[in-house]
Amino acid sequence: MGGTDELVELLGRAGLEAVGERRVEEVLPPPFAWRHVARWEAEPAGAVGSDRADAVAEINAQWFRLASETGILGEDGVFLVHAGCASRRWIRVRLAADWDLAGVLGERPGQPEFLTMAPDGDTLLGVTTEECAVRLVAVDRIRERQEEAAQLAGRETAEDRAAAWESLFQGPRPPEKVIDAWASGLSLNAATPKELRSELVDRSSYAMYTALSTEALDAALAHPDWERRMRAAEHQNITPEQWDRVILAEQDERQRWLLTMIAAERWAELDEGTCRRLAADPSPRVRSETARLKTLPPEVSVALAADPDGGVRAVACLAAWPHLDAAAQEALLADPHGTVRVRARLLHHRQHPMPRAVFEAQEIQEVQDIRRQALETCRLERGLAEHLARHGESDERRSLALNPRLDPDLVALLAEDPDPGVRYVVAQRADLTEEQRARIDFEFDPSQHSWALDWVVALHEDEDTMRRLAASCHPLIRRSVARARRLPPDVVARLARDEDRVVQLFLAESCDDAPADMLLEVWQWWTGSLTSPDRPRGHPNFPRHGLLRYADDPSPRMRQLALDDPRSTPELVERLSRDPDEEVRYRAATDPRLSAAGAARLLEDPHEHIRHAAALHPRLPVRLLVMLLRTGTGNAETAARNPALPAEVVRRMVGVLTAGAAD
Repeated sequence: MGGTDELVELLGRAGLEAVGERRVEEVLPPPFAWRHVARWEAEPAGAVGSDRADAVAEINAQWFRLASETGILGEDGVFLVHAGCASRRWIRVRLAADWDLAGVLGERPGQPEFLTMAPDGDTLLGVTTEECAVRLVAVDRIRERQEEAAQLAGRETAEDRAAAWESLFQGPRPPEKVIDAWASGLSLNAATPKELRSELVDRSSYAMYTALSTEALDAALAHPDWERRMRAAEHQNITPEQWDRVILAEQDERQRWLLTMIAAERWAELDEGTCRRLAADPSPRVRSETARLKTLPPEVSVALAADPDGGVRAVACLAAWPHLDAAAQEALLADPHGTVRVRARLLHHRQHPMPRAVFEAQEIQEVQDIRRQALETCRLERGLAEHLARHGESDERRSLALNPRLDPDLVALLAEDPDPGVRYVVAQRADLTEEQRARIDFEFDPSQHSWALDWVVALHEDEDTMRRLAASCHPLIRRSVARARRLPPDVVARLARDEDRVVQLFLAESCDDAPADMLLEVWQWWTGSLTSPDRPRGHPNFPRHGLLRYADDPSPRMRQLALDDPRSTPELVERLSRDPDEEVRYRAATDPRLSAAGAARLLEDPHEHIRHAAALHPRLPVRLLVMLLRTGTGNAETAARNPALPAEVVRRMVGVLTAGAAD
């Protein structure tokens, strides 16, 4: 019942019309609302015997009467519904003319299971099927009850906490999925003692993401299970000595190849002797990956360029080419293996002009990527370059426009190309003056995703060049300048006022000299990227003082900043933990000054990311933390990451999961 189409169909059969956009309602989430209805002491406001012939009609009638009396149905007839497993959220609905909740919202007609709530979230009416009857339970003052429960939970004593921790280990052993969730959470918990981390490897792949002791890592790399060795190699910072041992000890050819591949991709520094042994490996694919190793000696790369296997030669020729004599280079240019010949040809023509006949040869033309590389990187004979600049296809001219070896007059020709894509590429060239660049009619989409230009990055340390490029007419060049870690004050001042606000964003993310006022402006419209999630707020120049003035700002982005002011108080944290905006509540949920009662209240917040933050809060009442550890894999994993877990409790939890492994 979880799919959107199935939910729409279910609501339609029940005679419910969805109202408005699907959203997270700012009310008690359904899982917590169900607890109010399902608890044994809840007094029903109505009941209907399951054996009645008119049970469905009677349940519908009683529900409608109670919904009307309790205010579930507002003046416009809109209310919230949650139909068991049909959705994880409340749905805002209205009754259609021919509705039937009891006959549809449940496993079978006459055995309904559904919740309804007033739009303001303060009144709840649930319908559940017991053994002999269907119960209708009404609950009012929801928010008041939540607050009372949170305050009560927050008043736990030291004795209460000790008893709650002890209860974690009483009763039946938790399900294995929950135990696995403990292992995953503890693996990511900085409070987990280092000596216990190796005990988590069998249960959690996350354990390899954290720093293991040298002994534990050695044990993982030498473990009899291949998957364990592979995970250790993928997720750890391995010393050259450990790389040597784990690769050379691998008897299985495929596994030795995979480990060598990982080492090559990680730019691992293998011992020279290990490189030589791998270069002599009987497996061609091991030798092929060896040719990519960072620490491969030049003479070994030369030897691999003459390997009997063409695939090995194709990989090795790139690293070996500068070290080969003329005869060896000629041999690769005439190699019987097509890939070797093509790669050697591209390397050769980075120094020697490529004639038209070579460019139009089948082995270059039949592979689009090879043709593109030739146009972008090779030195081309004048006649070929001019022919392509005047008569080539548009994709060929775009690639040619990237070639740093192109004659200036051909660059000027491409700068007037009828294809705007070609002109756009030319405008990014490093060999243009800013006056030449300004004369190019190019189009730039400010919303496009962009990366820093390599040639600009290479000049980041040249202050005079940065000063010149910061005034460039090309936004992509100015964005690339803004990616520098340090810039002169006048350059920073100029970029901080740039009309392209992505320039300001990149300055905020990358430059240590970004000014405070600009950082504050960027904060108002940028929430952070995956690569720089803490910027701009985490920037060292971001203002910290004078932020209390924003505590009542109309903008939620600004209100939350008040908690960063050193003069902010725990009382302000509590106040903002009740803010109507989820972003402000989330900031309060991550504040270490939040009270235990505040953490307990936010554990029932409508938004999952706020509940997640509350579950991680070190002041969350232990009784609630233990409840999370015992229920549901997602909750258990998050709770096991809570930094307030005592070391002794962690040891006992690890003991539980290792005892299960031993059994």
